Amino acid sequence: MIKVFIYSLLMILGIVLSQVFDLQPGRPYINFFTLLILGYIMIEVGLEFNIQKGKLKDYGKDYLIAMTAAAFPWIFCMLYFWSFFDISLTKAAIIARFAAPTSAGVLFVMLAAAGLAATWVFKKARILAIFDDLDTILLIIPLQMLHIGFNGKAVVLIAIIFAILFCTYRYLHSLRLPTSRPWLLVYALILTVITETFAHIDLLNLEILLPAFAWGCLLKTPHGQPANAPHAITADDLLKFTYMFFVGCSLPQIAFGEISIGWLVFHVLMLTLLSNLGKLYPMLCYKKEAPFRERFALSVAMWPRGEVGAGILVISMKYAIPNNVIEMAQLSLALNLCLTGVFIYWVMWLLKKPRRKRALDLFRN
Repeated sequence: MIKVFIYSLLMILGIVLSQVFDLQPGRPYINFFTLLILGYIMIEVGLEFNIQKGKLKDYGKDYLIAMTAAAFPWIFCMLYFWSFFDISLTKAAIIARFAAPTSAGVLFVMLAAAGLAATWVFKKARILAIFDDLDTILLIIPLQMLHIGFNGKAVVLIAIIFAILFCTYRYLHSLRLPTSRPWLLVYALILTVITETFAHIDLLNLEILLPAFAWGCLLKTPHGQPANAPHAITADDLLKFTYMFFVGCSLPQIAFGEISIGWLVFHVLMLTLLSNLGKLYPMLCYKKEAPFRERFALSVAMWPRGEVGAGILVISMKYAIPNNVIEMAQLSLALNLCLTGVFIYWVMWLLKKPRRKRALDLFRN
């Protein structure tokens, strides 16, 4: 659990530093290294992504549920931003996407540490979390097109996206290249330089999310790697800690305008509430597979947010979205991170047998 609190504290520390000090001269470097580590994280997500091609129909149902569970938080937050702030619907759609993806990495580690790795909830959450990451990565690109307009470059970009997706599916985990942590960082560096160079010369605005995820999917998944001690801080953790700190530092200095601290807190709480209410959709599904308590536990397990949502916020800063809106989204993300331990404890409680049922089982025995 301690790692989750470190993520939250570092992000909050970065936010504080971005407000106390003028980080503008160093922002190009902060943004580059933020995208670099985001690319590294998305390559890891791609490495974890796996499907059995002979069971695509089974995955279709899970993908639709994951997509819907990602859509509701997005729509709720988008309408909230659009209704209460001076922001266009397209910009609201881009920034609100931060609420859609579950933090797959945090979720898997926390549920496994809680001893739930063998449960139906863990197995189903693992599929849904990766699918809603994928859905977020794919949807952010057409959302960007809605904002910047559809032109010849957009046609080329769509063609490249379809080519990437085809290669990812066709050659899933078939590329035999090194997959140690230093090599993943090298791949992320190459992809970041390419995507940022294209964006800088106004050639293609292909963000790091999809290329990095696809590259991770192409790499052959390593087996037999030694497991880390449950509470050990690894080099991988240090990179992710740095990422969350940089995300906080990326926040422009806040111009509160007419918004008081009280209203700021209110908006952050409302965004957090709406984003998590939207994730309750899986509770209404899988009625033939699991009882209500397990389905509700699955929905609560989908509440943690993290790396991909923070990546959406980094991308959103490129689209002249008002600073106070970005600030509220970041604070909501930080609050959700702080509550991750509470969410996992709730899942554990839901998966315990009710006392009455346990007593009845003892009586029957």
